[in-house]
Amino acid sequence: MKTLIMLFALFAMTLSAADVTGKWKATLETPQGKITRTFTFKQDGTKVTGQTSSDKFGKSKVENGTIEGDVLSFNVTVIFEVGSLKVSFTGTVQGDEIKMTAAAGGDKLDFVARRAP
Repeated sequence: MKTLIMLFALFAMTLSAADVTGKWKATLETPQGKITRTFTFKQDGTKVTGQTSSDKFGKSKVENGTIEGDVLSFNVTVIFEVGSLKVSFTGTVQGDEIKMTAAAGGDKLDFVARRAP
């Protein structure tokens, strides 16, 4: 009986999760200037995979991506000429927008990603 209840709860959670599959675009205002970033997500239940690319930092793979209800979270590793930086993203999906926060090295940046047509 416990197993049945757990399966039902998991199924209900999966059904209520926002769908982020597809392409999303954002423009971020940073101390280094504007960065245009594209996110391409593929969702399978609560697991999110994909990649992101920017005009300044190239492509990065979406790592540890999850969505629970309308809350999306994932990491990317940005590669520079002199090293790399892990960036954590969290966001709330609201229709065709994701209000996101990117955090790295103690700094945070808020922005909005919009579903691309």
